[in-house]
Amino acid sequence: MATSPPVALAPVPSSPARPSKLWIVLLIVALAGALAAGGYFLLRQRASAEPAAAAAPVPEKPIFVTLEPLTVNVQSEGRGRFLHVGIALKVRNEQAKARIVEFMPEIRSRVLLLLSNRPPESLVTTEDKARLAEEIRVELSRPLGAGLPPQEIASVSFSTFVVQ
Repeated sequence: MATSPPVALAPVPSSPARPSKLWIVLLIVALAGALAAGGYFLLRQRASAEPAAAAAPVPEKPIFVTLEPLTVNVQSEGRGRFLHVGIALKVRNEQAKARIVEFMPEIRSRVLLLLSNRPPESLVTTEDKARLAEEIRVELSRPLGAGLPPQEIASVSFSTFVVQ
């Protein structure tokens, strides 16, 4: 029997190392974490921007009280002239509106006394009308009775203004 000498096998060249499954799993977990962190910061940034927009002051709805149109005589030399005016009062709250409605005869009387016997020439220009509106506001802001607070009238607007 013949025995042959053992043959030495040549070393097999090693194939390129394949990444292990552990490295792939770690890479996927790191990528998912980075995406989650990016989404969190993006949503947080949007959420912090929304309250700033929501915190912007919303203008209050104006509250107006309209007086029925008034007609008063104005001073004139020799002939009868009159002023026909429609007035709207802008008030600061519902309590002031309720008080004005309750005391409407007093309000109208104050306005009539303020407007009567004015010379027609003092009611022509825009500045004259603005001055008159301010005088009406000041007059109507006074308390309507003993123990009552002053009226909270913000402004006076004219809806009709005719001098004849």
